[in-house]
Amino acid sequence: MVASRSDPIPAPRTTAARIGVGGPVGSGKTALIEALIPALAARGVDLAVVTNDLVTKEDAERLRRSGLIEPARVLAVEAGACPHTVIREDPTLNMAAGDDLEAAFPGLELVIFESGGDNLASTFSLDLVDWWMFVIDVAGGDDIPRKKGPGVLKSDLLVVNKTDLAPHVGVDLTRMLAEASAVRGGRPVIATNARSGAGVEAVADSIAHAVLFRE
Repeated sequence: MVASRSDPIPAPRTTAARIGVGGPVGSGKTALIEALIPALAARGVDLAVVTNDLVTKEDAERLRRSGLIEPARVLAVEAGACPHTVIREDPTLNMAAGDDLEAAFPGLELVIFESGGDNLASTFSLDLVDWWMFVIDVAGGDDIPRKKGPGVLKSDLLVVNKTDLAPHVGVDLTRMLAEASAVRGGRPVIATNARSGAGVEAVADSIAHAVLFRE
């Protein structure tokens, strides 16, 4: 049947922005997300999270128990293979999880996809996310920026986490950050300590500006 001019026009479907958080095992991805949840909530952002692990739901359960987010807003994907497989080669499991969250929570503005711990070659498919960050940590070594790798070079934001550990592991943090900025050609680098909250507001500002178009 052809709609008449008097028929109501359906409201356009809104789609939540989708961002990725990748990085090596132990770099602090989950801790950073835990710190970002209240920072983004304070900005009025309606969000949910999809975690990726190899064959467990460990990170999802950690977030559900945190008290920071409604447990139903956290879904888990078990990669069952190299972690970047389900965020790059075939992200359909993650895409479906994001779709499920959007269907369950009308008005959802942001879905955060946390990759399983991976290596410096980890990247996100742009079929899955609109924007992604890569998290490295000081304890992993100050040579990580010099080793480059797609995660360091191609991410929209590079986060250097665990800055408080620099003096304990013999890292010159100022030099590490300068080298990170140099290999990225001026693309953003933010130093954080997810446990203390240092730098987290700057990361939240970057997300809000880049994908939610908020100043």
